[in-house]
Amino acid sequence: MTELPVSEIRGIRIGQTENVKAGTGCTVLVCEEGMRAGVDIRGGGPASRETPLLNPLMAAQTIHAIVLGGGSAFGLGAANGVMKYLEEKQIGFDVGVTKVPLVVQSDIFDLTVGDPFTRPDAAMGYEAAKAAMEAPNYRDGNYGVGCGATVGKIGGMETCMKTGIGSFAVQLGALQIGAIVVVNALGDVYDWKTGKQVAGLLTEDRTALRSTSEYMKGSLEVVKNRFVGNTTLAVVITNAAFQKAQLCKIAGMAQDGYARSIRPVHTSADGDSIYAVSVGNVAADQDVIGILAAEVVSEAILRAVEKAESAYGYPSAAELRQK
Repeated sequence: MTELPVSEIRGIRIGQTENVKAGTGCTVLVCEEGMRAGVDIRGGGPASRETPLLNPLMAAQTIHAIVLGGGSAFGLGAANGVMKYLEEKQIGFDVGVTKVPLVVQSDIFDLTVGDPFTRPDAAMGYEAAKAAMEAPNYRDGNYGVGCGATVGKIGGMETCMKTGIGSFAVQLGALQIGAIVVVNALGDVYDWKTGKQVAGLLTEDRTALRSTSEYMKGSLEVVKNRFVGNTTLAVVITNAAFQKAQLCKIAGMAQDGYARSIRPVHTSADGDSIYAVSVGNVAADQDVIGILAAEVVSEAILRAVEKAESAYGYPSAAELRQK
């Protein structure tokens, strides 16, 4: 098993754009021929568009793009720009008079980071889709949807940390599988192999880490609003051949990667979602792919923490290690 850049998985193209000043952006994954896809949503506050398409009972068997965006529900308009670009390129479901691109989207809550009134829109979605098709520019860190990502927000934004978007992919013979994850959780991030906390809730003096779970257990008082829509989002990409129902199961198994790496996770204040997509025809066992999916998700979470840079007054893990 060897590591490879997620952008080298054949059949998928990835483009990103961001507004650094506003602290938001979007990441678009495009499959020109259409990709089979499933989804598993476990957070209590998702901001999403067209995800019912991925229900195995729905007629559409493939989709053409996935958008991961900032801006919470306000940013869902980015998909309009992605659809516009793909229609111009004649990519989509043929309805006779035109081709309709099938685009799903999920967003993180980043409104408290930069400018809360600047969000991903159709223009930003268009540019990200154009980048994906014409000049793929995926990078880990403070790029695309990772621009405004933060973690460890239970004590408010004063004691949270900067994270970003991360990726990890491997190849086993002809099989390729990888994940892209934007880490924007309420909880803390742990190294899934060692159990060591690597990011999350800061101490009051912002020089060390503390446990969000222990912080929360300190009071049973009902909290009505915990920044609803923190949200960790992932896309698992494989060239193994699966249909929608199988991919929904693989996405569910990939959630184990969240559970190993983020504590607490799947809270009512998160919109945690994982997409799983098939872009090839390699024969592989569904359960083995599910196991690998959880592992690449955990590794991508670590990469999102490691590659993030301090921004908007929020320290990164790299900066914290220097204190």
